[in-house]
Amino acid sequence: GINAEYGYFQHYYITNNLSKMVQQEYSSKRPCIRIGTHSGTFHCDEALACFMLKQLPEYKDASIVRTRDAAQLSECDIVVDVGGVYDPSTHRYDHHQRSFEGTMSSLTDGKMNFNTKLSSAGLVYLHFGHRLLDQLMPDSSDDHKEIVYKRLYEYFMEEIDAVDNGINATEEKPKYHVTTTIGGRVRALNPAWNDAIQDFDGQFEKATELVGSELVNRVDGMVNRWLPALEIVRKAFNKRHEIHSTGKIVKFEQGGCPWKEHLYQLETEAGCEGEVLFVIYADSAGSWRVQAVGVQGEGFKNRLSLPEKWRGVRDEKLSELTGIPECIFVHATGFIGGNKREEGALEMARQALQMTEV
Repeated sequence: GINAEYGYFQHYYITNNLSKMVQQEYSSKRPCIRIGTHSGTFHCDEALACFMLKQLPEYKDASIVRTRDAAQLSECDIVVDVGGVYDPSTHRYDHHQRSFEGTMSSLTDGKMNFNTKLSSAGLVYLHFGHRLLDQLMPDSSDDHKEIVYKRLYEYFMEEIDAVDNGINATEEKPKYHVTTTIGGRVRALNPAWNDAIQDFDGQFEKATELVGSELVNRVDGMVNRWLPALEIVRKAFNKRHEIHSTGKIVKFEQGGCPWKEHLYQLETEAGCEGEVLFVIYADSAGSWRVQAVGVQGEGFKNRLSLPEKWRGVRDEKLSELTGIPECIFVHATGFIGGNKREEGALEMARQALQMTEV
């Protein structure tokens, strides 16, 4: 299954021959496949680009040539982040030339709606990302691979593209320094200016291991945690009219899974944005919760909070106020409440709808 798959590839892809990745010598027995990138100070994007390529069968045994010499680069089978050329037909993937303004959106005719200028990592992901995921999640369906392909770009790759191209996350002045991003950690692996030994190639190897393990962990999380949660939420969403005729209450058979992002997406796909107002689910203690659905992108604002007169009331007093047995609490902000029984939590949601005439 998927778990066995990940136990395998996390061991294999991170440990297999990474210590031999940065090589200058060429095999005398057969032509050696060479991945070219620039020498000297390295960055997150080319380290990740090299790692991604090394996961593909045709580049698995490739040597990495770190140089800025045009003659050496011309002999490489594929070149990333150096050379001043973007030409997929000759496997040249640089983004530094003034003529290059490519984004996921512009280079996919709008199929991927991301408008951040690509780095070498983004270019490799654009052209090889689907095949990369074939290697990292071979047992998954094509639909799931496509979902992960888009999500991995949005929540991992785009940051690397933006940082390498000098694009800030916000136009506002940051209130504090952020120094622990993956890009910052890669940058810190470069030899210091006063190190006696300036081993850029050895440190580049470490950078490739770092970004590679991060990438593998992200895919692992999406396959083994995020996607299973999607299926739980999808099942509950599709049954919502069985819970309440309006479709405004969703019941999860099991609690604990992340549901908000999935719910918003499913509503969008169904053309009913904003419809679901409450979800109910069992908590870890065996009681049940009723939780208001938040307004997407607006922090703590709810689509509909639990009634104001219930807020901050607990136990028997809450049961007397609502007429619902075995109530436990309603939070002072009205975003969540509890009942000892499933039917009680569902009735709290029903009454909240009726009292506000939604």
